[in-house]
Amino acid sequence: MDTIPDESQILAIQEGYRLKKHLKARHVSMIAIGGALGTGLLIGSGSALSASGPAPLFIGYSFIGFLVYIVMCCLGELATYIPLPDGFSGYASRYCDPALGFAVGYCYLFKYLIVTPNQITAGAMVLQYWISRDRVNPGVWITIFIIIIVLINIFGVKIFGEFEFWLSSLKVIIVVALIILLFIIMLGGGPTHDRLGFRFWNEPGAFKPFAGIANESKGKFVSFVNVIVVSVFAFSGTELVGITVAEAENPRRNVPKAIKLTFYRIVLFYICSVLLLGMCVPYNDPLLISASKAKTSANASPFVVAIKNAKIGGLDHVINACILIFIFSAANSDLYIGSRTLYGLACNGKAPKIFAKTNKYGIPFYALGLCTAFCGLAYMSVSSSSQEVFGHFVNVVSIFGLLTWISILITYIGFTRALKAQGVSKSTLAYTAPMQSWAPYLALALCIIVAFIKNFTAFLNGFHYKSFITGYIGLPVYAIAYIGYKIIKKSKMHRPEDVDLYSLKHFVDEEEEQGKIEDAERKERLKYGKKDATWFYEKFVGWLF
Repeated sequence: MDTIPDESQILAIQEGYRLKKHLKARHVSMIAIGGALGTGLLIGSGSALSASGPAPLFIGYSFIGFLVYIVMCCLGELATYIPLPDGFSGYASRYCDPALGFAVGYCYLFKYLIVTPNQITAGAMVLQYWISRDRVNPGVWITIFIIIIVLINIFGVKIFGEFEFWLSSLKVIIVVALIILLFIIMLGGGPTHDRLGFRFWNEPGAFKPFAGIANESKGKFVSFVNVIVVSVFAFSGTELVGITVAEAENPRRNVPKAIKLTFYRIVLFYICSVLLLGMCVPYNDPLLISASKAKTSANASPFVVAIKNAKIGGLDHVINACILIFIFSAANSDLYIGSRTLYGLACNGKAPKIFAKTNKYGIPFYALGLCTAFCGLAYMSVSSSSQEVFGHFVNVVSIFGLLTWISILITYIGFTRALKAQGVSKSTLAYTAPMQSWAPYLALALCIIVAFIKNFTAFLNGFHYKSFITGYIGLPVYAIAYIGYKIIKKSKMHRPEDVDLYSLKHFVDEEEEQGKIEDAERKERLKYGKKDATWFYEKFVGWLF
C-alpha cells in the first residue's frame, strides 16, 4: 500500500472543524510536565510513605516512572509519524481496531470529565487551610475556579499555551526548590543542624510491613504494591502530550524534544523528590501520620512535615500556595484535554458531529461546554467531606489512566507490525522509540498486572465496597465499550498489511520540510547575528523546562 487514500471525508481538515496549530515547542514541553506534576507528588507521596516506608516509596515511584517512560517513547513514535487530531482514539482506530479506538477514547474522556472536578475539589481543600468551610462555603471557591479556567480555555490555544507555560514553569521552579530544600535539610543545613542522611532507613526502617498483614515479609511486599498504586495517580497525565500534538507547530521537531527529556524529568522531579523525602521524614512520624488524615492540603503534604521537623517557620503557607498553583494549572490543562478528547471522538465518528465544530479561534466550543458542565461534580464536596469525594475521584481516575497506557502500548505494537508488513523502515521515522523489541511487551504486561491489583486494599480487613467499585469500575466500562462497539459496528482488527499508514502524512511531511528550511535560515542568522531569546531558552533553560 503506497497510495494516499481519499482524504476529503476527514472531518478534522474541513473548514469549521479545524484546530489551530499555535502551540510552540516550549508550550508542548511545559504542558507535558504540567499535566503530570500535581497533588500525586506533593500530597499522595505522604500517604505512601506513612503506609509503606521510604524504600517502597523510592522503588515504587522508580518502577512506575520506568513504565511511563516506555509508554511515552511509544507514544512519541506514534505522534511524530502522523500527529492525528483525534488523539489516542484516532491512533488506536487507525493502527489496531476501531473498537479499541472507541474504548480508549471514551475511557480517556471519562478520566478527564472526572479529573477536572477532582482538581477543583482539591483546590477547595487547599483554600480551607486559610479560610475554613464554616466561614466560606467551598462552593464559592469552586465557582471561581470554574470561571477562571473556562476563560483561559475559551480564547484560543495560543493564550492557553502561554498561560500554561508560565504556570508550569512556576511548578518546575517550586519542585526544584523543594528538592534543594530537602537536600539541605538532609545534610543538616536546617536550623536544627541535624545531619539526617539515611538514618530513617535504619530506624524505624526502610520497609514498613503493610497494616493488616501478619507475615512480615508478605507485609513488606504488599507495602511495595501499595506505593505502585499511589504512584500511578502521581504519574497520570504525563501522556497528554499525545493530545497536544494536534495543535503543535512542526510536531516532528517539537514532540521528540519533549519525549526525550521525559526520562530526565522523571528522575529529577519524582525519584529525587521521594528519595529525599524518605530521608527527611520517618514513616512513623506523628506529624506524617496526622498529615495523611488531614483535610487541607498544606497539612496533608509530607514536605511540610519535613520543614516543620527542621524547625523552619512560615513555609507551610508558602507550600500551600505552591500546591494551589499546582492544582490550578492541572485543572486548566485537564479541561483543555477533556475538550480535545471529545473533539477527537467526534472527528473520528465516535461522538456526535456537533462536538467537532470549532469557532474562529479553533476552539471546539460545544466540546468545551460539555466538559465545563461536568466540572459541576466538584459541588459534591459542598455537602459531604471534600477528602472523601477527592479519594473516590482519585480511585476512578487511576484506573482510566492505566487503561489509556495499556491502549497506547497495544496501538504501538499494531503500528510497528504495520510498518514491518508494509516495508516501511524505522530509519525513515523522525523519532524511534528505544528498547522497542521488548520494552512495549514488558510494559504492557506490567500495566495489566497493576490494573488488576491496584485496589487490593478493598479486600483487606473486610470487604470495602466503595473502594472496590471506584477502583475497578474502569475495567467493565472499557470491556463493555470495546465489545459493544464490535457487536454493533461489527468492526474487525486491522491486518498489518491493510493499516492506513499514509492519509494525512503528506501534510506533516510538508510541514517538516518547511520547518527544516526555517531552522536552517535561523541558524544562519544566529551564526552572524545577535543571539535571540529563543536561543538562550533552548541552550540554557529548555533542558529543565
